[in-house]
Amino acid sequence: MAIVTEAQVVKVLQQVNPWWRNPAETSARAKPQKRVAYYEAMKIIEHKSIRRFAVLSGARRVGKTTILYQMIGKLISEGVNPKNILYVSFDNPMIKLINVDEVLGIYETLYPITGERYLFFDEIQYTKDWELWMKVIYDTRSDVRMAATGSASPVLEKGASDSGAGRWNVLKVPTMSFYEYCELLSVPARPVVPDGLRITELSSWPTGELADLMNLFTPLQQHFNRYLTIGGFPELALSDDDSYAQRMLREDVVDKVIKRDVLTLFNVRNPLSMEKLFLYLCMNSSDIFNKQAAASALENINTATVEDYVRFLEMSNLIYVSHPVSVGGKSALKGKPKIYIADAAIRNAVLMMEDVLSDDTEMGIMVETLVYKHVVSFYQNAVSANIGYYRKSKDNQKVVDVVVELPKEKILCEVKYRNDSALPDTDAIVALSREENTAVSHSLVITKSLSDYGVSKHETRIPVFRVPALPFVYILSRAEALGGGGRM
Repeated sequence: MAIVTEAQVVKVLQQVNPWWRNPAETSARAKPQKRVAYYEAMKIIEHKSIRRFAVLSGARRVGKTTILYQMIGKLISEGVNPKNILYVSFDNPMIKLINVDEVLGIYETLYPITGERYLFFDEIQYTKDWELWMKVIYDTRSDVRMAATGSASPVLEKGASDSGAGRWNVLKVPTMSFYEYCELLSVPARPVVPDGLRITELSSWPTGELADLMNLFTPLQQHFNRYLTIGGFPELALSDDDSYAQRMLREDVVDKVIKRDVLTLFNVRNPLSMEKLFLYLCMNSSDIFNKQAAASALENINTATVEDYVRFLEMSNLIYVSHPVSVGGKSALKGKPKIYIADAAIRNAVLMMEDVLSDDTEMGIMVETLVYKHVVSFYQNAVSANIGYYRKSKDNQKVVDVVVELPKEKILCEVKYRNDSALPDTDAIVALSREENTAVSHSLVITKSLSDYGVSKHETRIPVFRVPALPFVYILSRAEALGGGGRM
């Protein structure tokens, strides 16, 4: 406390906890649209018989802080004394200078408090030994419930596995799904689809019912196109200036993460090389990644450093890394992952791309990224699910973009976002759907046009079902939002 005084800390705490003075202050900060992670986090901290802390992990600007405010608002509406609720951002320059114990000590001298305390710690990874303090609080303070956020997921997950086992759960917060985007903007004419609808059951629907379902999504086409370019960041979605919003995304999300977060958390000595690698990944998003090719293209950087930087970017929630998986007796190409930028809007902002909606190649990359992100999010709470891709080891042209590997089955998803989605009989997804020993239960081809749907004419063991991208991501993310995640 030598650098900052207790009075200075008190002033900061009073500023960021306005509900101590006026409980209605939470309503201005807690937006009405609630995400899946909000419900999961509330379930954790309010559970009557199992006590756990909740830790929300996700990229900058995905809405983690908003979720904390929503949780605070819910507690106050349920009758919790506002003074029993403490919010602290450890990204605050003043708060960074002290530790968790000092913050908690100052808070508990401000008001006479009885009953349970609710602590909300934002960007927890910026305070030294955060996981040890959380362990101490959990073990010694049975009157405390806690939720925290952080922008570097494996940093949080390592703390969870080391000190947090049985004490806190890490919840991933990806960028908004298409369903959440539509809900946030109160998009008119949102389709009314049956509760519990599963994508994989559509292949058995009669043609007429399928046609009726697909027609429901026609009013969403323009919103889907904007979502592809703007992405799942709430502030961008709500903006009326898309160009300015992308500039803010480039500065707030990319520049701050690479130039500040990564440097601080991972001690990167050459931030320029990190920036160049991220630009390289943006330019080659959804391609199979070759670390030797990347090192050669970037110059003055070795493959070991490339591997480290990729890991740091993944930890910072800027990219997804998809690893090859085998499908039945068919071996997969080993070692080389596919890398996706975490949200198509990030890639668009970094590359400053214009008119992407008229570029078939770019649209294909964006939709494949979108499909992968939605599938990963859908299965993120399914412990036994492995999401990767398949590429035949003896024929590098035969690829299945997304493979969901479950204990007793595999689901294949191939993105063909183009005017002609016809597949040759030798295509990987067709060949694997024909084989008897692959454990493939469902094969989906993600198409472009809302009129491009139905079972393909290939003779296969299981049907190869074409489903347009728009209803695919909407139905999948709606099911996740309504609690049906894990059963595609």
